[in-house]
Amino acid sequence: MQNGTEGNNFYIPMSNRTGLVRSPFEYPQYYLADPWQFYLLAVYMFFLICFGFPINGLTLYVTATNKKLQQPLNFILVNLAAAGMIMVMFGFTITITSAVNGYFVFGPMGCAIEGFMATLGGQVALWSLVVLAIERYIVVCKPMGSFTFTTTHAGAGCAFTWVMAMACAAPPLVGWSRYIPEGMQCSCGPDYYTLAEGFNNESYVIYMFTCHFCVPVVTIFFTYGSLVLTVKAAAASQQDSASTQKAEKEVTRMCILMVCGFLIAWTPYASFAAWIFFNKGAAFTATAMAIPAFFSKSSAIFNPVIYVLMNKQFRSCMLAAVGISSGADDETSVSASKTEVSSVGPA
Repeated sequence: MQNGTEGNNFYIPMSNRTGLVRSPFEYPQYYLADPWQFYLLAVYMFFLICFGFPINGLTLYVTATNKKLQQPLNFILVNLAAAGMIMVMFGFTITITSAVNGYFVFGPMGCAIEGFMATLGGQVALWSLVVLAIERYIVVCKPMGSFTFTTTHAGAGCAFTWVMAMACAAPPLVGWSRYIPEGMQCSCGPDYYTLAEGFNNESYVIYMFTCHFCVPVVTIFFTYGSLVLTVKAAAASQQDSASTQKAEKEVTRMCILMVCGFLIAWTPYASFAAWIFFNKGAAFTATAMAIPAFFSKSSAIFNPVIYVLMNKQFRSCMLAAVGISSGADDETSVSASKTEVSSVGPA
């Protein structure tokens, strides 16, 4: 038995203090949360836009204008920035407008479009992290022996992220599940709340959780775990090399940051969605669902911070693009960094 009210294109999944339920496409949802909470959500989305747009946009700009950045191993970072821009432009802007008004002002069609674009951008970002982890695993751990990573390989990796993202985002548009307002009803996502007849929500949620969360988690843990073990083993055999020891510590730190960033972005959302799915009818508040949903949206900021701004070559070009000098040794720092990583990798 469901604890909520289901409409043609929405589901209000909780009892509210007024006893009234109004369509989130037509009326303010202030019975779900106080107006100040909607305004706080709008401020948060404004923050994400103010930081997400310039960081991701600058990544795309400096790559287009600097040939030294147009290397195969950097393609996936550009892909990650493109995913962030999709989330900012087609997800965050719609959410902030809805939050200011207190309801989803763009109607059911707008909900489907926003849900699709937000899911697409989020999934491209997620699978970009998977491809990036695999690329680094291949380059450092060398499971295939001597291997030259080419533009073709990089392009195939980027194409793979879009195929997997479409495989997750497109089904609700064609009847396998559906996009409905979620949380405070200001943004949209796949329907894992209901057993709406004809949408096969249960099978879609199982598919999404298994293929688009569990598989990436296992892959990232395996690849980065193997990378850290490989680097530590190489560093142990070169204990007299200060540069090797430094590289080992940097690689370990980066791997920990990458895994933590991925888990912070996606675990709260996936876990809460799974809890709702396996506890149909359980009561929860609008903010309880909104918080994990917007954790995943924050990845549009901290993904480029972890993966791009901590890259010396990208950081140098970005600072130069905004007229800030980053020091005379920027050019040499890139080659030095590459040499250290190469020396730590197995022969």
